[in-house]
Amino acid sequence: MADKVTADGSAGVLAGRAAVVTGGSRGIGRAVVERLTADGADVVFGYGHDDAAAAEVVRAVAARGPGRAHALRADLAEPDGAERLMAAAEEELGGLDILVNNAAASFTRTPLAETGAAEFDAVLAVNTRAVFLTLRYAARRMRDGGRIVNVSTLNTRRPAPGIAPYLASKGALEQLTEAAALELGPRGITCNTVSPGPVETELLRSTNPPQALETVAGLTPLRRLGQPADVADVIAFLVGPDGRWVSGQNLGATGGLR
Repeated sequence: MADKVTADGSAGVLAGRAAVVTGGSRGIGRAVVERLTADGADVVFGYGHDDAAAAEVVRAVAARGPGRAHALRADLAEPDGAERLMAAAEEELGGLDILVNNAAASFTRTPLAETGAAEFDAVLAVNTRAVFLTLRYAARRMRDGGRIVNVSTLNTRRPAPGIAPYLASKGALEQLTEAAALELGPRGITCNTVSPGPVETELLRSTNPPQALETVAGLTPLRRLGQPADVADVIAFLVGPDGRWVSGQNLGATGGLR
């Protein structure tokens, strides 16, 4: 594939690379799609239900380039949703070099004693099972020298009450990262976790009252909430050429919050 050209006339560092991003229509996922395409990659991103938001991402990328973006609606809670997304993405892109697992199930803060089994299963279906299925697909189909990033959370190191299913799902995701790094390393494929701290997204605002967010922002050494682009830039480093010697790691993108 011919090199693509960025706005400044240079070839993007990800020119010719084919990427899949789950949960790419909003928040961190959208920022990742925009950053990877700005670096020259062609990206297929999955999204759950917001057709308008997905179409806006595609338009924004088309206006700037140099990479292109294609949206695929996929319900990762369905048993075969993740594998159908991966197969359709690979067909659209003609291969697979990069996978970013960003999609996460929404949840309501609920005490452990009041959390139902169905709620637990719903969170793990998206946050853990879908990640396992995309990793399994990548293990079979990703080209040698590929890059995988799974998005976790600072909460696995700094737990909070009322989010037991979320904590369980992300803890399992981190272990899947380590397993994939060990097994795929001989093929030159790296696999890492990025664990954001408090990032100003719909999910964060829907699960925390405003006063709590103000308090958390004040606790970070940088004295602010993160922005989606702050996390996307860390992911771009890991999937780009400069991240070639980093694998099996869990990088905190937290503004210094521990």
